[in-house]
Amino acid sequence: MKNYHQLFNFASEAQNKAYAPYSHFKVGAAVESDNGQIFAGCNVENISYPCGTCAEAGAIAAMVCGGGTKIRRILVISDGATLITPCGACLQRILEFSLPETEILLADREGVKKTMSVNELLPNAFKEF
Repeated sequence: MKNYHQLFNFASEAQNKAYAPYSHFKVGAAVESDNGQIFAGCNVENISYPCGTCAEAGAIAAMVCGGGTKIRRILVISDGATLITPCGACLQRILEFSLPETEILLADREGVKKTMSVNELLPNAFKEF
């Protein structure tokens, strides 16, 4: 597997900063944009669950704010017993900024365990025609 050390470190640091007092399930994400910059995000919960934000959404928002336009790869990390994938809404967000070769990297505290594409995770995506 490729060396995703810097992306992993950004996501891991973001995970440590997650605000998850209700679920106690901290998630971090890091996006590498098409210009090589890395942006991170963490989940931020709210007592009104629908008002929280996912780590992936935070990382994508940071990328856009930083001038990034496309996602080269995104790494998602959690401490779950199994690897987690982005939720449907976040997959749609990732697709919005994806390149044909965009990679979604799934990781645990030990490192990247699996690489997937948006099409594998969201095969019938809502797309502009």
